Amino acid sequence: MNENHSPEIHDSSSSTKKKKGGWKSVKYILGNETFEKLASMSLIANLIVYMHTQYNMDTTFSVEVFNIWSGFTNFLPLVAAYLADAYTGKFYMLIFGSIASFMGMGFMSLGAGVPSLRPPPCSPFADCVPTNPTSTQLAVLYVGLGFFAIGSGCLRPCNIAFGADQFDTKTEKGRAQLESFCNWWYFLFTIALLVALTLVVYIQTNISWFLGYIIPTVCFAFSLTIFVIGQGTYVRLKPKGSVICDLFKVVLAAFRKHDVDMKKDSELLFYDPPLAPTEAEESRHANLKLAHTNRFRFLEKAAVITNQTEIDSSGKSIDDWRLCSLQQVEELKSIVTTLPVWLAGIICFLSMGQANSYGILQALQTDKSIGKSFNVPPAWMGLVPMISLSLWILLYEKIYVPWTKIKTLKGKRLSIVQRLTIGIICSIACMVVAGLVEVRRRDSALKNNSLESPTRIWWLIPQFALSGLVEVFAAIPMMELLTSYWPESMKTLGGAVFFLSLSIASSLSNILIKVIVGLTKRNGGTPWLGGNDLNKNRLEHYYYTIAVLGGLNLMYFLFFARFFLSSEELQRENRKAEDEEK
Repeated sequence: MNENHSPEIHDSSSSTKKKKGGWKSVKYILGNETFEKLASMSLIANLIVYMHTQYNMDTTFSVEVFNIWSGFTNFLPLVAAYLADAYTGKFYMLIFGSIASFMGMGFMSLGAGVPSLRPPPCSPFADCVPTNPTSTQLAVLYVGLGFFAIGSGCLRPCNIAFGADQFDTKTEKGRAQLESFCNWWYFLFTIALLVALTLVVYIQTNISWFLGYIIPTVCFAFSLTIFVIGQGTYVRLKPKGSVICDLFKVVLAAFRKHDVDMKKDSELLFYDPPLAPTEAEESRHANLKLAHTNRFRFLEKAAVITNQTEIDSSGKSIDDWRLCSLQQVEELKSIVTTLPVWLAGIICFLSMGQANSYGILQALQTDKSIGKSFNVPPAWMGLVPMISLSLWILLYEKIYVPWTKIKTLKGKRLSIVQRLTIGIICSIACMVVAGLVEVRRRDSALKNNSLESPTRIWWLIPQFALSGLVEVFAAIPMMELLTSYWPESMKTLGGAVFFLSLSIASSLSNILIKVIVGLTKRNGGTPWLGGNDLNKNRLEHYYYTIAVLGGLNLMYFLFFARFFLSSEELQRENRKAEDEEK
């Protein structure tokens, strides 16, 4: 479990080692990340529109394909995190992910550039009968999306972590450099996102899909080249073994010793060896020993020494699958404690994910004109959540927190529980507003007997803005929960589990669509969803259904899940926030 901070490629002198890492390495990592994010967001932002208009997919099918792809993209980081920790290391995982992403964009560019690899064009606004794509045409699309999902899954859990490896956070200078690196990472990510959602999306929608996909393909080539150029400067840490295996060891060991009576606590002997100091712990972490808690006592059976033959002469466990340390048990407890809250976040993400799927399809069937000659690309609505997120952070950091300092001297930040509660309420409001706007959009389209509604695209801003607030109050604190409440050795796993929640939300969305279509078309009825025209659907009912799930989720969180974050943990969170303010 302990991380070995010796570089994978050892140098003969310590002076040579000191030359590795630091800003000379990070500049290559930041360059790699900037081009990678620009490329990936250029695909994600407009994918629904591309499949709907270029492959003649109906609304339901395009959303289902998007959700399946998004689900795999967010699930694979969990696999990649395990492989990077246990076998390959972050460097080679990033290389592999960059190559896979480049190949994925290559296939997407091929499909966009070769007319025979797409069905004959039939815009939803044109008077024609759409031709379904052939199996070969779909194969090229799916292969491209598959490679891209693999690449993205490899990059997500490793990129920031690999950048953090380049600094010695044992020192004040190293910690300051790490904070500066994170700031630059998010700044460049925002710039890349702006370029992708404006320039590249405009080229895709109004000039050429082929050119719009060639640009991110070239960006991936630049990204990989920059990363490889800097390979001689990186600190590359040896794979330390995955903490996932340790978690399974605790579960199996506790199951094997299910007959141990935990009520006889004073008579039990626990395996609690001191942590072996390693270069990794000395350079990055301090006080890694977790305090013993009284929650989930049945898991402690894994650390009970039932027979002296379970340890060797030096006091070490002979069979890790039968006898685990209390440290391993407490690490698993810290995960189990956050799971009920994590589950509440999934329903929030179900609401948040609708903006990039059905929200974009709504924008496609609104009046997008500005003046006589310019039409707003539907994917530009993706800028709205980012703007609302940025505005809230600005108000929070520059107005709310300073105001609380005046009132309380030390200042007070919103706790994770408070932010998640607001996030769940925003997720409900987002779906209700989206449903009301859809009723207006569809009714005006039907009155004018037109596919494109006279309702202006600006009517969609409130639901997209609320989606951004869901990200502020649910996604960000959820990531904070999975990193600040979990042990240091599980930071990479925590990030991967966050993406897993997005994957589950995408799968739930697909299941919900299939259930709604199946129920509503029973006995010859008209399904709420499906076809190429939202005006013939009842999309608002789908939104209201998610809002009802959000209401149930709010009750679940308020009356059950939030109590798993104990008052002691909340006090620790408040102390941490106060320390940051100082």
